[in-house]
Amino acid sequence: MWGVPLMTSPAFRVFDSPAAAVRELAFEVSQLIRSRAAAGRQAVLGLATGNTPLLFYRELIRLHREEGLSFTNVTSFNLDEYLGLPRDHAETYWTFMHRNLLDHIDLPAAQVNLPCGTLPDGEINAHCAAYEERIRQAGGLDFQVLGIGRTGHIGFNEPGSPKDSRTRRIQLDAMTRQDAAAAFGGLEQVPTHALTMGCGTILEARRIVLLAWGEHKAPIIREALRGPVTDQVSASFLQEHPNAAFYLDRGAAGALD
Repeated sequence: MWGVPLMTSPAFRVFDSPAAAVRELAFEVSQLIRSRAAAGRQAVLGLATGNTPLLFYRELIRLHREEGLSFTNVTSFNLDEYLGLPRDHAETYWTFMHRNLLDHIDLPAAQVNLPCGTLPDGEINAHCAAYEERIRQAGGLDFQVLGIGRTGHIGFNEPGSPKDSRTRRIQLDAMTRQDAAAAFGGLEQVPTHALTMGCGTILEARRIVLLAWGEHKAPIIREALRGPVTDQVSASFLQEHPNAAFYLDRGAAGALD
């Protein structure tokens, strides 16, 4: 039966497949959205990009089309965006989110928030401060969905990112850029910098679920869950969050006890 974890701990759940994990996650998110709608309130979601959440977004689209889940009472905030790419570039997170979720549901455009990657340097700090203020005015993040990079980053909080960091410009780690090289058609095409929510911004979310699939994620998942809490692995900060969970398939959980 889907949604029933094979193994449970306070920190992680292991599922037979990514599909089973995202069904569980999408059900939880849908319950939040519907309960807030019934109360006449907004649900504030923090959203991630990359291959990991694709199945989750497909399940949200299915719930919208087949089960009537409306997103009209949702406000969304994306974690990050590359700097220096035009918004309509195939690899921007603006394009990613519209192609894989926003173009297929009824979330009003005015309630969608993504960092802007085309600002001149002199406007970046003010833009980041304004992004933080929009989150605050929305009442904070109710539910943050995360992936994890091989450096252990959540958002683009690369090694050395402080636990209390806020939305800001960051230089991408060499490993992060190498992992993106194929999508960009070569390392030289990958941006060197991005805007990202900070660790402190993410950790203020009332509920956090990190998704990870595959054996290649197993070493960093072990570090994040079983290693020390350190700014060298920003996902390790989730160990101290009162309502965070890792949703893993068998491969990603393979290095855990």
